[in-house]
Amino acid sequence: MLRSMYSGVSGLRSHQVYLDTVGNNIANVNTAGYKSGQVVFQDLLSQTMNGAGRPTEVYGGTNPYQVGLGTTIAGVQKNFTQGSAQDTGRTTDMMIQGDGFFITKKVEGGGNFYTRAGSLSLDANGRFVTPTGAMLQGWQATPNPAAPGGFEVNPNRPPETVQIPLGQIQPPNATTRVKIAGNLDATAKQDDVQTTSTYVYDQSGGRLELQLEWKKAAAANQWTLQAKTTAGANVGAAATFTFTNGRLPNGEQKLTIPQAALGGLGGTFTAPIDIILKESNEDVDTIVQYAGESATNVRSQNGYTMGMLRSFNVAANGDINGVFSNGTRRVMGKVALATFQNPDGLERIGETSFAPTGNSGEPQIVVPGEGNAGTIKGGSVEMSNVDLSQEFTNMISAQRGFQANSRIITASDEILQDLVNMKR
Repeated sequence: MLRSMYSGVSGLRSHQVYLDTVGNNIANVNTAGYKSGQVVFQDLLSQTMNGAGRPTEVYGGTNPYQVGLGTTIAGVQKNFTQGSAQDTGRTTDMMIQGDGFFITKKVEGGGNFYTRAGSLSLDANGRFVTPTGAMLQGWQATPNPAAPGGFEVNPNRPPETVQIPLGQIQPPNATTRVKIAGNLDATAKQDDVQTTSTYVYDQSGGRLELQLEWKKAAAANQWTLQAKTTAGANVGAAATFTFTNGRLPNGEQKLTIPQAALGGLGGTFTAPIDIILKESNEDVDTIVQYAGESATNVRSQNGYTMGMLRSFNVAANGDINGVFSNGTRRVMGKVALATFQNPDGLERIGETSFAPTGNSGEPQIVVPGEGNAGTIKGGSVEMSNVDLSQEFTNMISAQRGFQANSRIITASDEILQDLVNMKR
């Protein structure tokens, strides 16, 4: 009788843990990035009443005769399936589409924690922080004149706190390259002129107008290009270009305006300006000469005035791209992700975060899009992966299991009462 009673007690305890887990899952149904738990039961040791017997020539073998001693919880497994996306429209919110984890830090120089919750905001110092103040980790962009926008991200360095202070100043950049394209009329007469105007920027960010004048030369298929000020004064020397079958010669074709000549525009320049007509043989957007109206225009120029950071967005590869008031964009940093050999081995530490353990393996720091880490979806957060219909079913199962085990205790008590009453 006592065995059945204590088996019932073990069942009550286990189903109470089961109900606690279900209750916690339901409580976190709207917690961003929450991963549900699932209880796994196992039986306790069994009392052997009679051992197994080996078969002989006279008697057959016998099986062991055992009585179970109840149940216990083997563990509470984590369910890391992807939660649904909720679009928030907030540029600071992020969602991982994959198996990676955001890396956060509560104290500079302290340990890292890992979370799937991407509901973030900017603090007064421009750092991405969780609602509880943990700081998002990644890589800051560092200056590199050879990189697009003058900055690059090096993900081979250890992650650091990502900081994007709105309102920061982007220094001006003097123009060193102007790309033009279009058509020059092959039927034009000598001294016919086609003029294109563009703005260039000096080293202080001052905007200056530059005119590019094409003049048909006396020789067939030849045009002369001359840079001028708005007053008509020449800026540097002219260059003559010959077209063959409507195309410029092979290789790069350009007019270089020397630094000393740029002073005629009224600004201060520290380098010459290249007027690019054709970048390479593969360049299809070039100056050509075919019969038809002459029309040339500037495709791009690399100078800009001073700007202030106004907004930003997060790309799928984790790049945080800043948008400045001068219309330029550049990478400001990159979000780092972590993966684990055994995510089930992570330990919950509250605040929808996890800490590594001896069985989770060491975190592997990767860039978004690498391996199974997944990509970043900006302006969205990952919702809880709790399935309410499944949890309500589990709650009924836990409740009925608890009731059934309580009936075992009641039945055992009634039998013990009958035994006690036999003395009367």
